[in-house]
Amino acid sequence: MNNTIYQITLPTPYAVGDVHCYILKEDPITMFDAGVDTEEAWEAMVKQLNEMGLKPNDIQQIVLTHHHPDHTGLIHRFENVNAVYGHAITNLWLKQDEAYFAHYEAYFSSLYDKFAVPEQYRNVQKTIHNAFRFQGKRELTNIIDEGQEIPGLENWRIIETKGHAQSHLSFLNEMDHTMVAGDHLLKHISSNPILEAPLPGNERPKPLLHYRRTLKNLQSFNIETVLPGHGDIFEFQPKLIDHRLQRQEERAQKVLDYVRDHEVTPFEVCQFLFPKHYDKQFGLTMSETIGQLDYLEEAGYVDSIIRNGVLTYKLAPLYT
Repeated sequence: MNNTIYQITLPTPYAVGDVHCYILKEDPITMFDAGVDTEEAWEAMVKQLNEMGLKPNDIQQIVLTHHHPDHTGLIHRFENVNAVYGHAITNLWLKQDEAYFAHYEAYFSSLYDKFAVPEQYRNVQKTIHNAFRFQGKRELTNIIDEGQEIPGLENWRIIETKGHAQSHLSFLNEMDHTMVAGDHLLKHISSNPILEAPLPGNERPKPLLHYRRTLKNLQSFNIETVLPGHGDIFEFQPKLIDHRLQRQEERAQKVLDYVRDHEVTPFEVCQFLFPKHYDKQFGLTMSETIGQLDYLEEAGYVDSIIRNGVLTYKLAPLYT
């Protein structure tokens, strides 16, 4: 692991618990991710910077892995930072783009009609505004994507890692093979592939399929140490990817067994998969549900059809 990179751990108000940022003490001094915008997180940030001999004004640039508020929150508190890098979608969230979020809410309203979701679970507007509450209060200065370079980080490769978020990027130091992975790759659990609205004019993202593809892609890189957004730092093993993919396929088999005996809507599958959790964690459980259905449909196990404006899934003829 690079001996000039340091982990900072900050509290969050979320069930996921603490989140990590990483400080690269080189020229320029760079911070990967920025925690959540609370006073408690800021105090923890300042304290841990002091322990490594730094002050907030020493940070010169910030690089964001994705747009979720526990990773962007404190960017506006670093007064000497003149460059903030991230994906184009991250910037739509940071600047609270009115046209994009009008589209976002309308898209989910239409999508939930197709999914047969009852009105009481349609809390997209609340979810968006909760994110705004804790996210960073400044825009990106530079949009980045895979294949580009960040000034001062010439040894770091930008890798697109869609799945947990459509904006997700990871950063691999090709000299010492350390990867800042955000929420794409965690030690003990698989990340939640989260359902998002597409950019206007685009098709619906399929987060589990994106996640599986980008996980497989990591097996082609020389990665030794993973610096995750949550949990322990760990040594990378390609078999970890194989294990994650296998577990997803096992979960998909459970959905397939259910569809075998029913023609079902996404909401019905969500209730079946998460009978104790869908009520309070609807966004996450529906994201997981539609991910499994996307996987089964792409693999040819199920077909989807629209009946009276509602999306339903049934076993493909080959498996009946």
